[in-house]
Amino acid sequence: MVNQARLLYIIFGPISPQDGQVVWQKMIEGPTDESSLKGLADAIKLLYDTSTKEWTADDVISLVDELSVVPREWLLENNARLLILSGNNICFTFMASKAVNGRAIELAKLIVFLALVCEKELYCMDWAVKMMQKVCKVFSTPMERNNFLQSVANAFACVIMEMLQAVMSGDRDEDDRSFLNLFHLVHAQANFHKEVLYLTMNTLST
Repeated sequence: MVNQARLLYIIFGPISPQDGQVVWQKMIEGPTDESSLKGLADAIKLLYDTSTKEWTADDVISLVDELSVVPREWLLENNARLLILSGNNICFTFMASKAVNGRAIELAKLIVFLALVCEKELYCMDWAVKMMQKVCKVFSTPMERNNFLQSVANAFACVIMEMLQAVMSGDRDEDDRSFLNLFHLVHAQANFHKEVLYLTMNTLST
């Protein structure tokens, strides 16, 4: 699957407008844009399509997992953006796979970056909350579910502190980018928890 992931990146990944070469570092060096990921997302959706008999859902999820470390581990924000562009089914299946394989802490951090991308791109934040709610149903016991929700809250705090450290230790240009990212994340957390509160209150009132 490693070779397939590399091949997918070579064919559908971002290329340099100057020389047409594959930009291997694009997903590692900083947050990227939708246009850099759209080709990859469309290819993944095509493979996931039920009419493509050669690829099972598990194969596609393994491919997405491998892709996110080509050539090295991607920034989680770029991973989250790819999942959003790949559509609800792939995004949920990928996250559910982490849930059943005991990777709840990784999953919690991914939720944070899904919320961040929603905030930056002005996507509906209730989508991220409903995706988390759907993933919660994958956990087999209330204790596992509660531990996961605690991990999501902790992940927001940890990522905010990491970004704050980047702001305090960076140079001037880096500082501006880091501060803007922190600004978006704080707003993402507020809007994410607002949607959680809406969901909770509406459930209580019905």
